[in-house]
Amino acid sequence: MSKRRKSQRTAADTAPRKDKVRDVFVPRPFEGLADEVEWIALRELVPAASAPLRLAPALVEEFGERSVTLATVLPMAAPAVSKPDGRVLIGLQRHQQSGDVSRDLAEALLCALRAEPGGQVSVPPLPGPGPRLQDILVDGPLEVTMHDGFEFWLDPGATDDPSVQASLERANAAIYPTVRMTVAKAAYWCRVPEKSHVRWVLPDDEDAALDALARLGAAGTLTLGEQTKFAGMFRAHGRLVPVWDLPEEAPAAEWEDPVAQFAKRYAEALATTEPLDAAGRRARQGLLGRQLTLR
Repeated sequence: MSKRRKSQRTAADTAPRKDKVRDVFVPRPFEGLADEVEWIALRELVPAASAPLRLAPALVEEFGERSVTLATVLPMAAPAVSKPDGRVLIGLQRHQQSGDVSRDLAEALLCALRAEPGGQVSVPPLPGPGPRLQDILVDGPLEVTMHDGFEFWLDPGATDDPSVQASLERANAAIYPTVRMTVAKAAYWCRVPEKSHVRWVLPDDEDAALDALARLGAAGTLTLGEQTKFAGMFRAHGRLVPVWDLPEEAPAAEWEDPVAQFAKRYAEALATTEPLDAAGRRARQGLLGRQLTLR
């Protein structure tokens, strides 16, 4: 071996090595939060919504009283934005993420708090071990505000810039109409081309929820009424999300009572403790075969 290559190898051997950041998958990242199912719905179902968040006392002591807003998505799917006046926005729907969504969001929030107001927020794609949302927020129900567009991103007067206005119009054009149902938490109506849906993030253990849906399926009461169809279900962050196909023309308000009636049937089926009968087991297998892909 030449002296040059030997010296290079020696330098490489003695250089400090960076610890590899290990990713850990957390199947229920929002577990323990009071509004777990709403966090899931805002991340997976809702195009444009926001909710204020409250920092834990330790962070208030470190960073002061800061306005923090949770957003379904931010411009360019950014993890976080720091406004010139000190306000912070964090985005639920983003491009890069680890196996623990709660850790990702907490790191994005901390990075935004540390950044200069109005400056760029740099967030690592794999944050490694550290605090999670459950550690840095004052927990409580989310006060969700639905938006018809993404104007809530912008500061007053920002749309005077033609390029900003054009970008906003493109983003708004991608939004499909979505309405938060009042009769069930984390249930949302939406209208997509050629049909409408109701999608509901169930708050219960997956197996128990699946058994309850199977009982309703065996009884023939799994739909929301005439001209509706149980389209299937998908899993999202450790919870089941059933989906119903609806007539396109009927507005969201017409589905409040059918969803309320279904919620009663579901609660009764969930409270049943007897094992599934043969029809229920067949219905359960059928439901497992009708799992949807969300994206």
